[in-house]
Amino acid sequence: MSELIECLPGRMLNVRFSNTVTSVFLDINEQILETVQENQESELFNPVKYRVLFMDSAEQKHTEIPVSIFDLEDLEELHLEKNHIEVIPKEICHFHNIKVLYLNNNNILNICEELGELKNLQNLDLSNNPLNCNSLETISKIHQLRELRLYNISLGEFPVELCKRLYHLQLLGLSNNKLKSLPPEITNLLHLKEIYLQHNDFTLFPIQICALRELEVVDLEKNKLTSLPIEIGSLFNLVKLFISFNKLSSIPKTLCQCKKLAVLDLTGNHLQKLPHLTSEMKELSELGLSYNDLKKLPSRICNLHSLAVLYLKHTGLSMLPAGFAELDSLQTLDLSQNCFTEFPHEICGLKNIQILSMDDNLLSTITPDVRFLKTLTYFGISGNRFPTFPEEVLQLESLETLYIGQDNGLCLSSLPDNIFMLKNLKELYIENNNLEFLPSTLNFLHNLKVLDCHNNNLKMLPDTICQLHGLQKLLLQSNHLTSLPDNLDMLHKLDLLSLNGNPMLEPPVDVCSLGKSAVWEYLQDKRRKHASATKVPIML
Repeated sequence: MSELIECLPGRMLNVRFSNTVTSVFLDINEQILETVQENQESELFNPVKYRVLFMDSAEQKHTEIPVSIFDLEDLEELHLEKNHIEVIPKEICHFHNIKVLYLNNNNILNICEELGELKNLQNLDLSNNPLNCNSLETISKIHQLRELRLYNISLGEFPVELCKRLYHLQLLGLSNNKLKSLPPEITNLLHLKEIYLQHNDFTLFPIQICALRELEVVDLEKNKLTSLPIEIGSLFNLVKLFISFNKLSSIPKTLCQCKKLAVLDLTGNHLQKLPHLTSEMKELSELGLSYNDLKKLPSRICNLHSLAVLYLKHTGLSMLPAGFAELDSLQTLDLSQNCFTEFPHEICGLKNIQILSMDDNLLSTITPDVRFLKTLTYFGISGNRFPTFPEEVLQLESLETLYIGQDNGLCLSSLPDNIFMLKNLKELYIENNNLEFLPSTLNFLHNLKVLDCHNNNLKMLPDTICQLHGLQKLLLQSNHLTSLPDNLDMLHKLDLLSLNGNPMLEPPVDVCSLGKSAVWEYLQDKRRKHASATKVPIML
């Protein structure tokens, strides 16, 4: 078997325990199938002596399932997604041991009866196929099924037979369909833990799922819900609830009974006040409230001591409640696109904050107390009204990423020379300003990997930029550059150099348009010519 596998082209990995090949990743093209055909009766391909348990033949442009695959009767996992397969053949029943079958993103119209004979199948994905939904009832015969994904198949009604017979189902994926309701029989799926109903046509929350007490994940994002039932409080094991981009104006207080709830996404609804969330929700670690017209936050949000991620983008906020610093577990805070005219001093008491976005507000200054944010690694302050670079930022000793591009705010005309104080900075985004020069001290930013200066007024680059040996991306498009430093090609780790939209002369525009390699070659050739021209002739 090892000789056979080694002769097959494409990606492959096999790990053998005794005489079992547990993993085989193969590009199943015609040459491979011929090889299998030639060896299937030989000792090399003895299915008793050697067992292939896993095969990956995704994205191979198959129009049908290769017949020779059916000789691998010990297969437990088969990937055939993203092909052009139109028919599931009757031979599919040969896979007596198959547990995982991916047939998503093909052109399958019907499900053959033989698929129902796969008694050990636990995971089936038929998403993104033009399925005749009347043939779905065949799936009800696969009693051991644990996970069923039927995304984007234009499903208008979920078959009742599937509810009656798939007793062991734990995950049901029905997103991107045309469902308006679920059948009452859905309550038979007593072991269901995850249900995905995103992007359907629900106007009413399917109250039947409130009887499924094992549910841990409910996703009803992008529907047309106007309310949630009070019965939602009976989902005592609920861990994640996604109901963003609906039309909810309120949330029932009974949601607080879901004591295990860790993730609650209410983004893009019609909420005007904070839902009734209590300190008893001790597991709540991620809360999404962006794109709701909240205007202000009540002080009770400070009781959510387990909150690690809080999204409040575009909520009309102009201040934070006293005691906000009591959210001592908070690591990510998004306050972008709001109405803050002053930097909220309450933020400076967040001892574990790592990511803070204050982009697109009305800030003109930053409080000196920002220096107390010892753990902050990401800071977004683009699109504000700083008349000059806010040097208080330089006190952020752990900062790795700084966004201060001015898409909407006042434009900066310079960067401070002491920007080198940000010793841990890895990414600096200063696009859409009025910078004419960059400070020569940039070379002291030894950890810098990304420098985005596009759409400024840069006329030249400092020679010291050639000493940023870790730089990987340098974005300089839409400036006024006419030349580059002679040794810019010393940036050996640079992957991306963007120069379009500059009146380049050295190198000329046509060279720059060919990309970094052409620019590097030009600079090297220029140095060679210069060295040759400056050689002192030897007098004999």
